[in-house]
Amino acid sequence: MRILIVVNSQKDWPLRFEGADVVAAKEYITDPSYSELKAAKVFNLCRSYRYQSLGYYVSLLASARGHKPFPDVTTIQDMKTQSIIRVASDELDGLIQSSLAPIQSPEFVLSIYFGRNLARRHDPLSHHLFKLFPLPCLRAYFEHKKKGQWFLRGIRPIAASEIPDEHRDFVIEAAKDFFAKAAPRRRRAAFRFDLAMLYDPEEKEAPSDPRAIKKFVKAAESLGLETELIGKEDYARLAEFDALFIRETTSVNHHTYRFARRAAAEGLVVLDDPESILKCTNKVFLAELLMKKKIPVPDTVILQRDNAETAARLLGFPLILKRPDSSFSQGVVKVKNVQELAVSLRAMLEKSELVIGQKFMPTDYDWRVGVLDRKPLYACKYFMAGGHWQIIKRDPLGKITGEGMSECVAVDEAPKAIIRTALRAANLVGDGFYGVDLKQTGRHVYVIEVNDNPSIDAGVEDEILKDELYRQIMSVILERIERKKGR
Repeated sequence: MRILIVVNSQKDWPLRFEGADVVAAKEYITDPSYSELKAAKVFNLCRSYRYQSLGYYVSLLASARGHKPFPDVTTIQDMKTQSIIRVASDELDGLIQSSLAPIQSPEFVLSIYFGRNLARRHDPLSHHLFKLFPLPCLRAYFEHKKKGQWFLRGIRPIAASEIPDEHRDFVIEAAKDFFAKAAPRRRRAAFRFDLAMLYDPEEKEAPSDPRAIKKFVKAAESLGLETELIGKEDYARLAEFDALFIRETTSVNHHTYRFARRAAAEGLVVLDDPESILKCTNKVFLAELLMKKKIPVPDTVILQRDNAETAARLLGFPLILKRPDSSFSQGVVKVKNVQELAVSLRAMLEKSELVIGQKFMPTDYDWRVGVLDRKPLYACKYFMAGGHWQIIKRDPLGKITGEGMSECVAVDEAPKAIIRTALRAANLVGDGFYGVDLKQTGRHVYVIEVNDNPSIDAGVEDEILKDELYRQIMSVILERIERKKGR
């Protein structure tokens, strides 16, 4: 694979070394020999990535030609988006504080060349920022908050022409080291496509346990999907793969959403897709959607600061309060009276302008129906923890102190109303992978919520289908890759 360093003018990059060709931007854009080139890594060091500038078109056309642009258009947009900058600052907070602690000035600019800084103490922070914002040369701007904390204010590219003379020897060394390590991953002959599985082995309540992850990998590779477990530090590598399967707990203000968004922009098949994450991780959206489409749900009120009395009047006590981003029984509380309602609601409204209030419906168990590609995949009963009203019982600090049993049921043996209602609810969200939680009281079925990224643990959700469950999920990913590639 050829390595191309694209600059506005070749005099902008006087550095020369073996293994990389320096090309003027206009030449790369207009010369037919580059559009016909089958494989190339394009390092875009143009002066500007502004929309419709030469630098912008270099990355855009590189993507269209099947080359690997560096940065790609998604990265160009990310560095301009303050919400992405804030998330990056939060994720790297510990590293930022430790790296910049000795600095006394109120502002600091970190120059990063191929993931490195001239001062070795800043290399770890430089490396992580480079992975989040893969620009060959970039400047990170930091500000010092009043309380003594540093935060990332912005990211800007460094054009080749802007590299100080005293930095050039270091830059060529960093570039040589990077190119030496940047050989493209080679797919083994037995595999047709590459699958990235986003997974954090340190996550305490991950959607899949280690045994299930191994079964996913085995199923994927049996279908010709070479599978690699990746972590949040592999953000810049997504373009190397054909599909992304997320097995971390998802959230919008989180790297999982950023991975899904970037993968979708790169044209990968994604489970879960960013739209499903947006919709499913916000209970306010789901409540409004389900009620509007006449899907049966427990009596529900969307609460704000001045309508707590409405919840008490319409729902009675006890009632359930849910944070919009609640998951795994966290952020969900049962309140028994007006005083508890006031205290719990006040705490939740400190984090969100809206909260869900729902009628309490005691049952021995909840149903969950797994839905993928608009078809039911499995049906499972989750029983309440002993002496508790939820499946998972926690102490005041959030630690799990009890968990109910589970029982999987063949889809064709589950109550038809459960399957039918689950499909109606899931299909409102999309054609991704969902876990629909339902309660049944007598002949009535109610949807509690629709979850993206549902849990698949060995010995639980796979109790009926065994290894076939993993194979069916991977088969959908394979079919979608083939459809995208026209095979």
